[in-house]
Amino acid sequence: MSSASFSRRPIRRPQQSFGRYGTPRTNARPARRNNYSATIHPGRFVNQAVASRSAIVPPVIEHRFTDFGLAAPLLKNILAHGYSTPTPIQDQAMPLVMDGRDVIGLANTGTGKTAAFMLPILHRLLNDSQAAALIVAPTRELAAQIADETRLFSRNLPLHLALCVGGMSMSRQRQALAARPRLVIGTPGRLKDLLQQGVLRLQQTNLVVLDEADRMLDMGFIRDIRTIIAELPRVRQSLCFSATMTPGINQLIQELLDNPVTVSVKTHETAEHIDQDVIVAGSPDEKLAVLSGLLNQPEFAKVLIFGQTKHGVQRLAERLSKQGISTEAIHGNKSQPQRQRSLQAFKNNHVRVLVATDVAARGLDIPNVSHVINFDQPNTYDDYVHRIGRTGRAGQAGKALTFVASR
Repeated sequence: MSSASFSRRPIRRPQQSFGRYGTPRTNARPARRNNYSATIHPGRFVNQAVASRSAIVPPVIEHRFTDFGLAAPLLKNILAHGYSTPTPIQDQAMPLVMDGRDVIGLANTGTGKTAAFMLPILHRLLNDSQAAALIVAPTRELAAQIADETRLFSRNLPLHLALCVGGMSMSRQRQALAARPRLVIGTPGRLKDLLQQGVLRLQQTNLVVLDEADRMLDMGFIRDIRTIIAELPRVRQSLCFSATMTPGINQLIQELLDNPVTVSVKTHETAEHIDQDVIVAGSPDEKLAVLSGLLNQPEFAKVLIFGQTKHGVQRLAERLSKQGISTEAIHGNKSQPQRQRSLQAFKNNHVRVLVATDVAARGLDIPNVSHVINFDQPNTYDDYVHRIGRTGRAGQAGKALTFVASR
């Protein structure tokens, strides 16, 4: 089988010997136990996309953006950017948010959750001079993406925001907050720091959003979130958007939301329109050789590669660059401006490959990623789902490959 092909057969149990790219060897001797992850069976990395199956029925969209009663200047910006029909999560959640309800939004990655809460918030800020909003996101990249999308929709409108994330100038963020913006977007740790310094005041903030709430709990931000919630007024509108519903999220909802309405448009734990397969390789040199061969094929047009460690990601990006493959890297050892520049270069197709730690796995909207490659396996299956969710966005086809160890 060529390196560009994808196995359609279910992967066998680990005691079965494998050929390259997940194909079971024929007439092979019994193999020793493979060094697969102890927590994720490699069969879970194999899935045939179902986007072409006629049985898949798209959800019925009941509204257009012109039906929501959005403020005219805001609607003008939406339509000017080519948006007319909402996604399912937008279609179902926006009327509830517009009505002032507390909402729990559950949806797969790449389904437009940001606009589902941001557009009603912008409408409220335009029409209510007493309204102020706080949006909390788990990572700097996601917070910056939300800010960018907000600026897109609020262009030429009398609204200002402050972006408060780690890795960037604290003094500039203090200055931005001193101007009393009515919209603050940030990560839990930096928001907590600014609260404790007395420069972030939330007593008048009557709209709050937790975006990718499950990821924030996974990252250990629960105490910071509770500190932030304690500073908010008791009378407020609260929104919680997440890809999964866990016991931890349920407990947080009890503390944060008042009689919430749940909107769920989740379809499957893994995006059904993503082809998934494994690549069996032994040594690090063999992995690199196989990866280089794949990246030199035309169909690997825009590739996001995940590694486990900061040093490993940087080293892999440098080795690919030396081979003439245009590559950038994002990881925790880079400053936030450096990470943003690398991400923008990838988004804008100035480089073809981005190598990243899991910092890039959650919530980022990177258009037209043809392939996600797990050079290192993720720690959990949830991490795997969010990694591969960077391809196959908004219902498009995508492909994901995961390296697994040979015997």
